[in-house]
Amino acid sequence: QVQLIESGGGLVQAGGSLRLSCVASGIFISAYTMGWFRRAPGKEREFVAAINWVGTDTQHGDAVAGRFTISRDNAKNTVYLQMNSLKVEDTAVYYCAAKLGNALALTQVDYWGQGTQVTVSS
Repeated sequence: QVQLIESGGGLVQAGGSLRLSCVASGIFISAYTMGWFRRAPGKEREFVAAINWVGTDTQHGDAVAGRFTISRDNAKNTVYLQMNSLKVEDTAVYYCAAKLGNALALTQVDYWGQGTQVTVSS
């Protein structure tokens, strides 16, 4: 059974930082492009970031570029999202995603995590 377990969410003041982690079980993420999405209340799911299977190529959404950084540690079967200079509008549930293969575009996701809540206060 494949599981993606996110952690690291919480409540933080605007301007602060959080680091999300996503630990995979049941798969070896070295064969997967990994990514993060988010969904804010009343809004559609939004792409946040993606990283190819060896970590040599990344992509970040326009709303987070320059503030968030995706990384991975295949030996730990874990992907991370470092979030700096957080804004109130970053408040959302953040989901980890895995897609088999090396293509960076997460157009079809094979596995999703359950999500972790990030709340940014003003």
